[in-house]
Amino acid sequence: MPPEPRNLGPSSRFVPFSGSSRKPAVNHHQGSHQIASGGAGPFRSGHPSTHDFLRLPRPQPFPAQQRYNNPVASGSRSFNGGPASLFAGASGFRMGDVTVYNTGGGAGDGSIDGWELLLNHIAPNALHNSSARYDAPKCDVDTRIEVTGEIMDHIQDRSALQRILCMTGAAGSGKSALQQTIAELCDDADILGAAFFFSSADPSRNRASTVVGTIAYQLGLKHRLLRSAIGAAVNHDRHIFSRSIQAQMKGLIVQPFENLRRSGEIDIDSFPYAILIDGLDECRDEPNDTADSNHLRIGDRYQAEGRQAELLAAISHCISINDLPFRVVIASRPELAIRTALEPGGHLHQEAYHLQLSDKYDASGDMRRYLQRRFEAIGLRIGNPQWFTQGNISTLVVAASGQFVYVAVVFKYISEPRASPSERLKVVLTWTPHEGHTARPFEALDRLYTNILLAAKDAYEAVDTHQGRDFLLLFRLHHMNVPGEHLYTRYSQPLPANQLSVLLCLEARAEETLISDLRSLVTLEKDKHGDSHLRIYHKSFTDFLKAENRAKTLFVLTSSVSAHFTKCCMQYIIKCPLDFDSRPTKWEELSCHDWRCLRDAFFAIPTCLPLCPDDAVNEFTQNGGWQKMAHLAPLAYRRKDAWRLWLRRMENSARFSEANPEAAAAISQVVQECRKMELDQV
Repeated sequence: MPPEPRNLGPSSRFVPFSGSSRKPAVNHHQGSHQIASGGAGPFRSGHPSTHDFLRLPRPQPFPAQQRYNNPVASGSRSFNGGPASLFAGASGFRMGDVTVYNTGGGAGDGSIDGWELLLNHIAPNALHNSSARYDAPKCDVDTRIEVTGEIMDHIQDRSALQRILCMTGAAGSGKSALQQTIAELCDDADILGAAFFFSSADPSRNRASTVVGTIAYQLGLKHRLLRSAIGAAVNHDRHIFSRSIQAQMKGLIVQPFENLRRSGEIDIDSFPYAILIDGLDECRDEPNDTADSNHLRIGDRYQAEGRQAELLAAISHCISINDLPFRVVIASRPELAIRTALEPGGHLHQEAYHLQLSDKYDASGDMRRYLQRRFEAIGLRIGNPQWFTQGNISTLVVAASGQFVYVAVVFKYISEPRASPSERLKVVLTWTPHEGHTARPFEALDRLYTNILLAAKDAYEAVDTHQGRDFLLLFRLHHMNVPGEHLYTRYSQPLPANQLSVLLCLEARAEETLISDLRSLVTLEKDKHGDSHLRIYHKSFTDFLKAENRAKTLFVLTSSVSAHFTKCCMQYIIKCPLDFDSRPTKWEELSCHDWRCLRDAFFAIPTCLPLCPDDAVNEFTQNGGWQKMAHLAPLAYRRKDAWRLWLRRMENSARFSEANPEAAAAISQVVQECRKMELDQV
C-alpha cells in the first residue's frame, strides 16, 4: 500500500493514481495543462510510478494570499475567469498525474469554496419564484394598474435621486400581491437583481440574518465575475455572517460590486438593478421557541424592531451613500421601525420615496373586477351563471372598505369545492355572530386581527409607566369614540382623540402611544384645529371587536367601556380646580386648563351613571362632585338641545341611584336647582 501523498496546502490534497486512463483537464486557450479545479503547473509526460512521485522535489512556499477585495489577479487567471492560480509564482517542482479534491478553508479556488459557504446562509424560500411560494398572491392582469405603474416608473427611472421606495399600507391592503407582481414584471424585463419575501410563519425567512446573503446569492447568479468576487469575500472573512447587517452588506455586495465596476469588467447599464424586500414588519430577530409562532414575546418584539431598523439603516447607508446603481423597493405595514425612519428627522425621510397605499389609492374598482371574474368562473363550473348578482358584489366591496384581504378571504370561503357557492355567499352576506354558529367565513381575518392586537397589547403593557393599565379597555374607549359608535358625549359627536386622552387622565399624546403598534389597522388624522381623530381602516375590524365569539379573549364589554369612561370623567371633575366667584357665563371663561374636557365630562356623566361602580359614585359624591355639576349647569343652559337631554338623563340617574341614598339625594338636589334656574330664565 503506497504511503499518503505529501500535503501541499490546507485547501487541497493530492492523490496519485497509477494505471488510470484519467487525465487532468486541459486549458487549450493557454496551451498548457491545468488541474481541473483551477490550479496550474507543469507536468512531465507519462504516468509516474509511486516511487517516482515520492522523489518529486518539495515545492516552494506559496505566494501570500491576496486580499478578497481584488479577487481577480493582475497576472494570471484561471480558465473560468476566477482568481489567480493556486500555484502562481511557484517553481522548482514537477508533478505527475494527480487529482485535486477541494476540502475548503484555504486560498486555493476561494471563490467556489466561499460561494458554497454562502449557500448555507441564504433563505431559498424567500425568493419570489421559490417552490414555497408557488401560490403567492399577485395582482390580476387588469387590477392595481395605477399603483404598479407608479412603482415600475420609479424603478426604471435611473436618474431619480431617491433610490429607495417604501410602500406602506394597512394590513390586508395587498402589499405582498403588489410586490410579487412587481417582481415578475422586473424579472420579465431582465432588471430583477434580487428579492426577499419575509414571512413570520416561515422560520427560514422571518429573520434579518439571512437577508444580505440571499440578496448577494441572487446578484452573484447574474454575473460570473461577481459570483467569484462574492465567494472570495466569504473566503476572506469566513465569519462575515456573524457581522452586523451593514458589515455584511458592505463585504458581500458593496465592495465586490465596486471592485468589478472600477475594473470595467461589469456593465453597469445592463446589470439587473431592482431589489425587492416584502413584509419588513414580519422580520424578527432570531428563531424563538414560543408556543404561538405568530405571537412574539415582548422582548423578542423589541429586538425585532431593532433588527428592522438596522436593516433599513444598512440599506440607506450602503445603497444610497455608496452610489450603487440599485433601486430598492421595501413593502411593510406602517410599524414603528419604518414609520420612524420615514418621519421628519428619520434617515429615510429625504432619501426614500414614500408610497402610502391606504391614503392614495382606492382599490374598490379592482376588488369588484377581482370578484366578478372569479364569480363568473364559479358560474361556469356549476353551470349557473346567475348564481350571484351585481348587488352581491357591491355589498362585499363596501364591506371590504379597501381591504383586499377581505375579498380574498370571502372568495376562498365561497369557492370551497365541497360546498354550495350560493349558500356560502348567502352566509357571508347575512352572517351575524351568535352562540352555536358553526360557519366561520372570516376565520382567516380573525387570526390576523388577533395576532396584531395581542402583539400591541404586550408591547404597551410592558412599558413601566403603563403598569396597571388595560390596553384593550383603553383602545376600545378610543374605538367607541369614532363616528357611528356609542361613546356618549356632549352632542353624540366624537371627541378629539387627544381630548379623550385627557379625560381618561392619561399623559399628553397618550393616544399616539396607544395605537403605536396598531398602525396597520388604524391611524390618527389631524383636523384644521390641530386635534387628532382616530380612523379605522377596515369595517371588518370593528365587526371583529364587537363580536365576542370572534374576538374571544380580546373582547371588551360595551358596558365596561362606558363605566370606565364615566369613572374617569368623575375623577376629572373632582381634580379640576374651579373658581366660581368670578361667575363665568361661558365655558371658555373657566379658569381650568382645558375647559373643553370639563364641558364634555359634565355632559357625559349622567349618560352611563347606572353602569358606574358604586365606589366611584361614592367618591364623586363625598368629594363635592355633584355640587360642581350644579355650578357648571348654567354654562350648559345656553345650548338648549344639549341641556334638555342632559337634564333628562340626570333625572333618570336619580331614580337609578335609589340604592345609594346619598348619591340619589345629591343628584335630586342638582335637578331641582336646574329646574328652578329654568323658571328664572323664563
